[in-house]
Amino acid sequence: MRNIKLVEVRSEIAAGTRGASLGIDALKIASLDKTSDFFTKFEPVHVQDANNFLFKGNKYPHAKYIDGVYHVLKNVYSTIETLRLEKMFPIILAGDHSTAAGTIMGIKAAHPEKRLGVIWIDAHADLHTPFTTPSGNMHGMPLAMCIQTDNLDCKVNQPSEETLLFWNKIKVIGGDFPKVKPEDIVFISVRDTEQPEDYLIEKYRIKNFQTEEVRKKGVAQIAQEALEILKDCDQIYISFDVDSLDSSISVGTGTPVPNGLTVEEALQLNAELIKDKRVCCWEIVEVNPTLDTENLMAENAFDILEATTESLVEHF
Repeated sequence: MRNIKLVEVRSEIAAGTRGASLGIDALKIASLDKTSDFFTKFEPVHVQDANNFLFKGNKYPHAKYIDGVYHVLKNVYSTIETLRLEKMFPIILAGDHSTAAGTIMGIKAAHPEKRLGVIWIDAHADLHTPFTTPSGNMHGMPLAMCIQTDNLDCKVNQPSEETLLFWNKIKVIGGDFPKVKPEDIVFISVRDTEQPEDYLIEKYRIKNFQTEEVRKKGVAQIAQEALEILKDCDQIYISFDVDSLDSSISVGTGTPVPNGLTVEEALQLNAELIKDKRVCCWEIVEVNPTLDTENLMAENAFDILEATTESLVEHF
C-alpha cells in the first residue's frame, strides 16, 4: 500500500484569471454532492501560498508576481522533498500550474540520483520564459524552469533586471542543474502552443500525443507508449491540468481550449498511467469554480481524482 499524502496548494498568483485558489474547495464540494468519503481518508498538508501579493499589484510585466511565485515554489519544493524522503506518495491538489515546478524540484531533491520523467497532460506546453511569454502569466513557465532554459533563441521580451534576478533564483531551487531532461517530458493533448514553445518541442523532440492520436489508438495504448518513452527513467511524475479536457467540458478553468480529451478518456488515462510502479507523485491543477456556476468542472475533476487514487491503491 502506498502511503498517500494529500497536498493542498491554494496558489493562484501565476494564473491569468482569478479564482483557481478556490478549486480545492470546489473539489471538496463535488465530493459531498457525490456522497464520497474521499476527503475523510487522507489528512492533508497545506502549503503556504502568496496570494496576498495580488493585492500589492504586479511590478513584473514579463513574469507577473514572480516575487510571490518564488516564495510559493520554495514552499512546495520543501514540502514535496520532505514527503518523498518519508516515502510518501503525494497527491497534489493545486491552483495554478506554476507550482508544478516546485513539485518537480522537490521530487528531484529527495532523490537527485534518480532520473525523473514527466507526463504532462495539458492543453499547453508551459515552456515559456520571461523572454518569450506573450502574457507574462507564470503558469505558462513551469517546465522551462525545470529544464533550466531561457530560450534566448526565441527572445521577444526584454525582462527587467529584477525579474531576471528572481527567474534565476527560481531555476536553482533544489540545485543548480536541470531537474528534468527535456527528452524525458511527454505531452498528452497539448494543442495550444506558441512558436517559442514549438521551437523547444522540436529541438528536444518532445513527444506530444495529440487528442486525435489518443482517440485513434485508445487510452491503454497511449499510456503504454508514453511509459515506454520514459523507460530509462527511475521515477515518473504525472501532472494533470483540467484544461486538457475539451473546452465544451472545461468551462471551469482559466484557459479552455477546443479539441481536448473527454472526461472518460482523462479518467482512464490517469488511472492507467498511475499503475506504473515508477510513478511517485500525481497532481491535478487549474480548477476555477468562479468561471463555472454549476461546479461541473470540479465534479468531473473529482471523478478523475477519485478514480486515479483508487487505481493507485488497487495496484500497490
